[in-house]
Amino acid sequence: MPHVKPRQIVIDTDPGIDDAIGILLALASPEFSIAGITTVAGNIGIDTTTRNAGRLLAFAGRHDVPVFTGASAPLSRPGPEPLNLHGKDGIGGVDLPAPVRQPEGRPAVEWLAQFLLSEPAGKVDIFALGPLTNIARLILDNPEAAKRIGRIIAMGGVVYEAGNVGPRAEFNLWADPEAADVVVRSGLPLVLVPLDVTRRVRATREFIATLSASGKPLASMVADLIESYFETSTHQESRPLHDPCVMLFALAPELFRLEDLRLSVSTGPSADAGALTVDESGTPVQVATGVDGPAALDLLARTLASF
Repeated sequence: MPHVKPRQIVIDTDPGIDDAIGILLALASPEFSIAGITTVAGNIGIDTTTRNAGRLLAFAGRHDVPVFTGASAPLSRPGPEPLNLHGKDGIGGVDLPAPVRQPEGRPAVEWLAQFLLSEPAGKVDIFALGPLTNIARLILDNPEAAKRIGRIIAMGGVVYEAGNVGPRAEFNLWADPEAADVVVRSGLPLVLVPLDVTRRVRATREFIATLSASGKPLASMVADLIESYFETSTHQESRPLHDPCVMLFALAPELFRLEDLRLSVSTGPSADAGALTVDESGTPVQVATGVDGPAALDLLARTLASF
């Protein structure tokens, strides 16, 4: 089989338990070459999300990957109160080492613009796992650099189902709806992976046992991360793995059903902020609307166990 050159990616993230799982999956995938990680404030503050990115890289022994500190607040509204959904440290209290390498001095968006301008157009993808503030800021401040993005694959939104922070809103888009609106309306190549799909990639206790049994460090760490999810909601039999679906889509798009939808983002002050509406006046976006959940989980387990 011919050797396929790894795809250059930047991970934009607010780690987060499921962000952490997605990052570890990307680190375990030879298909990706991670140029850098840019951080954003999400359900916990920017200092914690940035430190967590460094801790994950230290655990994986990837001191070559730089971390750049990004937006500490949304584009134009106050940031959400820390939800502490994933514990005070954002990753469920799982035992990770301290960062070996400190965050870079250059701000995330400044570095991202320079990096995109230094690489061939279309050769860098952005995997967006949190609020879209950094990417929107890039589009607004440096549209020439933004145009060079190959594509953005973003976990966010909900199309046909109920939201998780409002009746029709998903957290990442709700946390900075103005940024989501900028990214959707930019016309840049965008694949949106919404709750409609991520809720169908569900880890069970049996899946945790499979990961642990492999004896491989990344698989065991992901087992611990998912286990910490269960500790916050003991009544549930399974937990959705939202953010890893971005990496899973990039690795195996054939496991997902894609639809071309015209979307608009609500930027109102209500609980519907960040809600997506399908309408003819919206911007064309590729949206994942279905997934083979068991096959996606199997790919996650196999990739982590192969590292």
